[in-house]
Amino acid sequence: MKKLLILNLFFLGIVGCVAPKADSAPPKEATITANVQQVHIDGGAYFFKPNHVIVKVNIPVELIVKVESGLIPHNFVIQAPEAGIMVKESLSSDAKTIRFTPKAVGKYPFYCSHGLPFVKSHRERGMEGLIEVVE
Repeated sequence: MKKLLILNLFFLGIVGCVAPKADSAPPKEATITANVQQVHIDGGAYFFKPNHVIVKVNIPVELIVKVESGLIPHNFVIQAPEAGIMVKESLSSDAKTIRFTPKAVGKYPFYCSHGLPFVKSHRERGMEGLIEVVE
């Protein structure tokens, strides 16, 4: 039992020491192909890249999202019912295509909602970004 406790504390220490990777790149505009806006988003140890995506209103969007291989689970969440965007998808190293059509201009956060008790959530550690919907 004592070994298990030490192992858990060691694991939490490693998880707590991983620094987020900041994305200082300019916003990424979606590429429009066959009347669908497409953007690739990569995630990992508390980051999404790009973390600012620009799409156009009333044109279907495909986000192709994947995360680095690892033991820490991640997901992709957007809660923007006013724009017709409600997403909560588990992520893996296999790319997942997330489809929606934004219905309102605005800025809507996306993030990973995972986290452990007593430590910062993945979102608080920097695993978040912004979908900007424009005319």
